[in-house]
Amino acid sequence: YTILSKVHSDRNVYPSAGVLFVHVLEREYFKGEFPPYPKPGEISNDPITFNTNLMGYPDRPGWLRYIQRTPYSDGVLYGSPTVENVGKPTIIEITAYNRRTFETARHNLIINIMSAEDFPLPYQAEFFIRNMNVEEMLASEVLGDFLGAVKNVWQPERLNAINITSALDRGGRVPLPINDMKEGVYVMVGADVPFSSCLREVENPQNQLRCSQEMEPVITCDKKFRTQFHIDWCKISLVDNTKQVSTFQEVIRGEGILPDGGEYKPPSDTLKSRDYYSDFLVTLAVPSAIALVLFLILAYIMCCRREGVEKRNMQTPDIQLVHHSAIQKSTKELRDMSKNREIAWPLSTLPVFHPVTGEIVPPLHADSYDNTSMPLMQTQQNLPHQTQIPQQQSAGQY
Repeated sequence: YTILSKVHSDRNVYPSAGVLFVHVLEREYFKGEFPPYPKPGEISNDPITFNTNLMGYPDRPGWLRYIQRTPYSDGVLYGSPTVENVGKPTIIEITAYNRRTFETARHNLIINIMSAEDFPLPYQAEFFIRNMNVEEMLASEVLGDFLGAVKNVWQPERLNAINITSALDRGGRVPLPINDMKEGVYVMVGADVPFSSCLREVENPQNQLRCSQEMEPVITCDKKFRTQFHIDWCKISLVDNTKQVSTFQEVIRGEGILPDGGEYKPPSDTLKSRDYYSDFLVTLAVPSAIALVLFLILAYIMCCRREGVEKRNMQTPDIQLVHHSAIQKSTKELRDMSKNREIAWPLSTLPVFHPVTGEIVPPLHADSYDNTSMPLMQTQQNLPHQTQIPQQQSAGQY
């Protein structure tokens, strides 16, 4: 089903193209390489992380993935080699980091990809398992149980695990840390016989309708997986490569394809001098000249075309001028009167009759009294012979 190997120094492995490859990086192997060495009977559980990259490059090949959940779990390299890399040894540098002592250890993994005899398998099915994480599915016993269940349903002569992909790599979301939820994993398998009737049930119109309504489809062979694997049958993909029609077409040169122009000829290193005087005139001189002309025209209109006061008076009606002159004279007279305070007293300050006796009450001030500080109206307390009005007493005094 798959090729499993343990980590060793400069280990050579021989995976087949199109078949799932799994390589486990065991922490136990690297514990003895990091000083100080544990004493007899003492358990060492240092946090160890791994970094994997293609020799001479910062990352791994495109077909190879790596996962390690925590520094206290083993790392796993997995993927499906491609046909393009057949016969080319791929050297993976494995660097282990001890997070307690900051020591490192490096090993090389030489992957020699070999061609498969019947690759690719014509019938491929991809299952989405909801209750598994990718590192759980990569375990040899779990993957063997799943392939055994698929073989019982499919009944092929040859069955291979082609690839395993985490749902997070397909755009899935990280699950909430409740109820032991899993992220899900996609498992692609290939066989040499057509799909069984059980797998074809997902293409039933009734099941397609149930999937569109977000309901579980009715699959007769689901009970063979349900005990250990919860498969989402709405996300299963069945690919029949025997019916795939080649879409390659010969390119016919026409209007949409540029003709072959020969070899590329870069420009010369020596650049010719260029005169920027005309560019200067167009960019700065011309707009400045236009702005100056507009300024002169506006200055002439504002300063040299004023009509003057005489022309304004000639165009104004005589009655309006008379009214304006009368207003000016009245304003001037009022201003002169406000300056001269030695004027006759207003009628409100002349002597008044006593309300009781009827006698004329003379003013309280003499002629030489400063009338500027005299109030216009006199209060009743200032008047002589004022009659006192009895105040109303309370009922208790009577």
